[in-house]
Amino acid sequence: MRRALPLASAAVLALATLASPGLAQVARPSAVPVQTPAVQPMPQAQGLQLDEVLASSRRFAPTILEALAMARAADGRVLASEGAFDLLFTGEGFSRVTGFYDGTYVQGKAIQPLTNNGGQLEASYRVSRGDFPIYEDYSFTNRLGELKVRGIFALLRDRYIDERRFGQRNALIERDMAGLDALIIAIGVQQRAIQTYGQWVAAGQQVKVYRAQVQLAEDRQVGIRRQVQLGARAAILLTENEQNLLRRQSLLVAAERDLANAAQRLSLFWRDDNGRPRVATPADLPSNLPMIPQARATDPAAVLARRPDILLIEQRLEQGETRLELERNRLLPSLRLFAEAGQDFGDIGLGGRSRDPFETVVGFTFSMPLQNRAAKGQVAAAEATISALEWRRRQSEEQIIAEIEQLSTNLTAAERLAVLARDEEVQAEKLASGERRLFQAGASDFFLVNLREDAAANAAIRRLDAEFRLAQARADLVAVAADLDALQLTDDFAGVAQP
Repeated sequence: MRRALPLASAAVLALATLASPGLAQVARPSAVPVQTPAVQPMPQAQGLQLDEVLASSRRFAPTILEALAMARAADGRVLASEGAFDLLFTGEGFSRVTGFYDGTYVQGKAIQPLTNNGGQLEASYRVSRGDFPIYEDYSFTNRLGELKVRGIFALLRDRYIDERRFGQRNALIERDMAGLDALIIAIGVQQRAIQTYGQWVAAGQQVKVYRAQVQLAEDRQVGIRRQVQLGARAAILLTENEQNLLRRQSLLVAAERDLANAAQRLSLFWRDDNGRPRVATPADLPSNLPMIPQARATDPAAVLARRPDILLIEQRLEQGETRLELERNRLLPSLRLFAEAGQDFGDIGLGGRSRDPFETVVGFTFSMPLQNRAAKGQVAAAEATISALEWRRRQSEEQIIAEIEQLSTNLTAAERLAVLARDEEVQAEKLASGERRLFQAGASDFFLVNLREDAAANAAIRRLDAEFRLAQARADLVAVAADLDALQLTDDFAGVAQP
């Protein structure tokens, strides 16, 4: 801004003195960057750029960092759910230190739950010494102990899903949901960053407009004072111009206040390398309002495929279907098959030869609730939840499609309004420049020249507002379309929403 101000002042002085409308047109602000034949492309902007703000917001915005932290917490819960399938080792033993019997017994067992069945595999080793009473006959082993392998397999209930596998699948779904929640938050933050940045740039452009108006009034005050001293103008004209100057200075002060407030709001998104808010100065203002790139494919099918809120509903549906599968599993009777094989080693112990041969055992367990009302009620509740989510998905999809159509219409209108506002500014500036020349030649009055200059200033403000609305229309469409490239979120969320 410090380098731009002298240029703006020089341009204003040139507008007050140049006689050619064509030369006066050179000093007008740059055109809105709409790709139409009526508007020339704007030069490369300098100063703080939108990409810098978006990159800083993505890295340091507390709400995004909080959401990413919650996603990492969901990763931890996935690891915790896998703990249900951890290999478990148990051990036990005892020794009779007094009494008639002197038996000592030690056993160690490893248990591995199955990930594709509700059963488990067991491997155990036990060894004993001494004598045991008949009611502890099982404790006898050969001298080198006994090795046994046992398998338990679910044939009906818990065959395809059980609490452990449901917990693991549910943790994976919740991890994906946490990532989608983080993406929704990040899109909202980046959208607000674009809006806040646009407000800051527009406020800076308004300051330039009002500062140019003040400069014109100050220059005219000098000329009128000289003419009054020479007797060519009435003294009342000097007072009238002073009043006009004060009015324009008031508008400038209000615009500078709005610029300072906009810079404070922008500091919540533009931060230093340590993540602390950085307040932009007028020197950081770009020469024009940068435009976010047009959203990529906005056809409904492509948008719905990558919208995180729709994907979040899909994950909730998957979670509901998994819950329904678990509840239906509980309606089944429990039928478990077990098989085991055991072999003693070493010399025959006090238990006799009955422990010595290789042993195999097969068997089953069966149970069935006769009413099972709890499981039936849970099944009905899960089915109703799935139905509700399907209706929510339909409503969300219809709402998104309507929003895309509305925003596309708004964008087209904003582009046309920006071109019209630019053309209006050109014409208003021509009238103001011509009226100044007539006033200097004595062919116009003070009231009319001020009226023309105010109209030119208002046209410039409307052009800035049209540019801002165009930038916002693009940003809104990009956010609705979940264009992660335009929002600079691809690196952090590439695996969350599929393009």
